[in-house]
Amino acid sequence: MSIPHRGQIALSLLVALALASFTVVGFAKKKEKKTTATQMEDSKRALHALQRLSFGPRPGEVDRVAAMGVDKWIDQQLHPERIDDSSLNARLEPYRTLRMDTREIVENFPPQPVIKAVMDGKKPMPSDPVKRAVYQAQIERLEEKQERKQEAATAPPPAANSPTDQAASDSTATPADNSTNNASTASKPSVQDEQLAKHREDRLYADLKAQELLEMPPDQRMKQVLEMPPEEQRALSASLKGPKADEFMEGMNPKQKEALKALNNPEQVVGDELMQAKLLRAIYSERQLDEVMTDFWFNHFNIFIGKGPDRYLITSYERDVIRPHALGKFEDLLVATAKSPAMLFYLDNWLSVGPNSDVALGIRKNPYPRRRYRPFPPNPNQAKGKGKRNNGLNENYGRELMELHTLGVNGGYTQHDVTELARVLTGWTIDQPQKGGGFKFEERMHDPGVKVVLGHKFKNHGEKEGMEVLHLLAHHPSTAHFICTKLAMRFVSDDPPPALVESMVETFLKKDGDIRDVLKTMFQSPEFWSDNAYRAKMKTPLEFVVSAVRATGADVSDPLPLARQLNTLGMPLYGMQPPTGYSMKSEAWVNSSALLGRMNFSLALMSGRIKGIQVDADRLVSPVADAATPGLPPASADPQRTLATLEGSLLAGDVSKQTHDAITKEMENQATASSDAKAAVARKNGALPATSTGTIAGLILGSPEFQRR
Repeated sequence: MSIPHRGQIALSLLVALALASFTVVGFAKKKEKKTTATQMEDSKRALHALQRLSFGPRPGEVDRVAAMGVDKWIDQQLHPERIDDSSLNARLEPYRTLRMDTREIVENFPPQPVIKAVMDGKKPMPSDPVKRAVYQAQIERLEEKQERKQEAATAPPPAANSPTDQAASDSTATPADNSTNNASTASKPSVQDEQLAKHREDRLYADLKAQELLEMPPDQRMKQVLEMPPEEQRALSASLKGPKADEFMEGMNPKQKEALKALNNPEQVVGDELMQAKLLRAIYSERQLDEVMTDFWFNHFNIFIGKGPDRYLITSYERDVIRPHALGKFEDLLVATAKSPAMLFYLDNWLSVGPNSDVALGIRKNPYPRRRYRPFPPNPNQAKGKGKRNNGLNENYGRELMELHTLGVNGGYTQHDVTELARVLTGWTIDQPQKGGGFKFEERMHDPGVKVVLGHKFKNHGEKEGMEVLHLLAHHPSTAHFICTKLAMRFVSDDPPPALVESMVETFLKKDGDIRDVLKTMFQSPEFWSDNAYRAKMKTPLEFVVSAVRATGADVSDPLPLARQLNTLGMPLYGMQPPTGYSMKSEAWVNSSALLGRMNFSLALMSGRIKGIQVDADRLVSPVADAATPGLPPASADPQRTLATLEGSLLAGDVSKQTHDAITKEMENQATASSDAKAAVARKNGALPATSTGTIAGLILGSPEFQRR
């Protein structure tokens, strides 16, 4: 059967999807006018809990949660330490960077500053042969880059003949001269052409070498790679992609696999493993609420992976700062982020120097310190030392700490508060950031004197000042309101009921910012279980992609293609550059281009066109439908039974007539376009030709009902 282009397949549902977005907005407005909320039916409670506290149900999970008891399941999720997650841990085992501290990551997957230090003799070359190969490959790459730069700088400029001179030259030249000139020009390819030719030659050689090495056992194969010249190693590493890479690395240990990838790009190994782990956790973890909250807090305290050393710092940031505090006390989380090298670097606080600090005034560090007395503020006529810096006070972190992390944009602070907070946090820096160092308080960068933030005075206590102001912010009523509103927005609706938010704020202030208690208050509220809250939230691209994989029971052997799909859908992992993080509101994700992209993803997933993802669409249908209708032909052979069964398994049977009719119409369009013999027989008997189960499942995953949670 010929299948129409996937964009054409999706077209019939786009109208329904667009209308769904308007319905969500209109529904929210109607809800605000209601004085009492109707509670949802008991049959919806298990699905609603799974849609909000997890990344979506897996096959059969709605029934399992209903049988356990929804309240019991929620309590279990609120205590992830009680849940066995060994199956996920086994999947994460190959990703060694997840267990490394930042210094280890930098040492094993060196960035350019480390490579330059080795080249300059400031750092020794590793003795381990695997690490050594990675360093040598990067040294050669950097040397080649420097040579090309020098060649470009010393190359003579092209002759600046005017068009008139060139024309005159051409007119006086004989045919033989022109022939000679043309031949000379043709015989001298450009530098770019030479590089392209060399690249093609290297790739061809790498492909041949890879085939030769495949005949060897894994250890011998790796030994041969380590003995290759660095240039050949890099070419081989660059050629290993997809199934070819899987075949070449089969039987190798995790360290060997990482080294092969690092030969070409060490930094990419770190980022790839981080993204793969995030997707695997979201898809397979039994501690689903913990994963949802880790994602929520990372987005709240957002850091962009593309900013310098943060490529190496984010692994520790998510593992050691965000995840351990995801369900703990907000103040502990706030302090952990404030002292995190990743945050200090991202928002530039590590460079912030107090205007009246020793560093700013050019006062040299005394190797034998003794107590000094100097007036404050300093005499403006005081001579300035030779090494004096300009005023280096940086307000980036202070501003975002108030606006995005605690009080909120309308939290009652002023520009003066931002400046004073920035002064408090001077000296909060990083010990050797390019080498993966940790938090360090540098007294010489700290601005002395009294500071006033939000009407509170903070005496000159060095690092202690910062802890005091963080305590003030963590317990401020505006912070409680801002945080609780964002939580309600994530779990309930884009415009959460004020009564719910106030109830959560009361718990936040009474329970010392205990996040678990605040969530418990929300999950036990009538607003959370309101019928208005059911499927009232539009899924973000991450939520959509992960929920589709979970709903279909797909097996993920390589999560990176899913990460690339998220790039296409506009939500690259760790890729939000501004500190605002990704929006949780429907309006940010509802437009025709985005909805078409989601439909295309759904159809690609269910037709097996996304590498590294194995999904058996027929398995979603046959066991359920065949057991319910014994004696009939397999359900997969009957498109109408297939549709009904998939609507039940993927949408819990809760599908609108509009969506059902739209999918049926698309199935009819495909049937009409079918020209094979089986289709002709089916039409002759008054039935629809069979539409593939994967196509029907893909259409359902792209439906308005599946887009919402």
